[in-house]
Amino acid sequence: MPRPPKLADQAEYPMATIDILMPAYNAAATIEAAVESLRAQTVSDFRIIIIDDGSTDETPAILARLAALDPRLVVIRKENAGIVEARNTALSHAEAEFIACLDADDISLPNRLELTLNYLRAHPECIAVGGRVQHIDETGKPLPGVDQPADPEGARVDTIPARDPYIIHSTLMTRRAEVEAVGRYRHVPYSEDTDLFWRLGERGRLVILPEILTLYRVHTASVSSTLHNGRVMAVGCQLGARSAARRRAGRPDIAFSKAAYETLKKQPGLEQMVASVSVNFDEADEKHFRMAVAVKLMEMTRMRPFEPDRADCAYIRDAWQYAGRLDTENRNQFSWYLTVTAARLIRVGRLGDALALLPPRFLPIAFARFVKGQG
Repeated sequence: MPRPPKLADQAEYPMATIDILMPAYNAAATIEAAVESLRAQTVSDFRIIIIDDGSTDETPAILARLAALDPRLVVIRKENAGIVEARNTALSHAEAEFIACLDADDISLPNRLELTLNYLRAHPECIAVGGRVQHIDETGKPLPGVDQPADPEGARVDTIPARDPYIIHSTLMTRRAEVEAVGRYRHVPYSEDTDLFWRLGERGRLVILPEILTLYRVHTASVSSTLHNGRVMAVGCQLGARSAARRRAGRPDIAFSKAAYETLKKQPGLEQMVASVSVNFDEADEKHFRMAVAVKLMEMTRMRPFEPDRADCAYIRDAWQYAGRLDTENRNQFSWYLTVTAARLIRVGRLGDALALLPPRFLPIAFARFVKGQG
């Protein structure tokens, strides 16, 4: 990729139009490509604020070399404390009117910043904008057929699971003042980004442009590739949605703390995780939350390399008892996930788990899906 000319002095960029926030932890294999993709943008009035979150590989040396080439790079090293602290530390150093984000393993296409900046300037009612992505694997090979985020304007807190107002972070540009106004990132388990978008969406429009803006790397060893972490994510993203529902109803928001986050991650199973975060829910909140987590976990198992275990199946079946309070469309969605999940379990020889998952009247449907190869 072509580079802009080397700049002589940091003072040339006392205040940029855009501050790009990049958390990095042991990103030696990918961070140079990420930084170079930003240096090759069609706009140049930006800084790149990189938070080295206690890397133990060659990341610090690579960043030192890159910073020597371009004074727009601001590298801050800190002790490892996780993604929320890293993102908020970057925000603490941001001064620009607009902020963009790029994770250290992704690649921005050359016109990404130009397109999103122009859109925000032309649409003051829009509070945050992103775009579509080309999914790639660890080696950079394209991964066709991976779903793109849905239109954020279709977000709903009342469905199970909630329909999130999600923008892929490595395409995001937003107004810094708005992120500050909603309280920055919070310790919502594995869902700090979605929680931010729920809050930003209460202040203005969220938009996903039709253009591909970023090459987005999908790792086989990502944080959501294990059953335990999948449970944490299912709980976390639905907790963020419950938080949004409470704010919209004029009720006290959920308080998110790092201690509660760490407690959740230590719980051995889904039942215990839900119990650890729903202690202050009223009866209606708790029943909705139990169902939402159940369906979210089944949704995740269709796209990730794990299936629910016997205890998860028992939890999901127990949550089904509350489905009568759902509208017909959402109840049918719940039953569809029950039967396709059971069909997959049967296919891999886990008939006992399928029986633990399903209310008896769904057994014929699940076996029919198994025979047809559905799931």
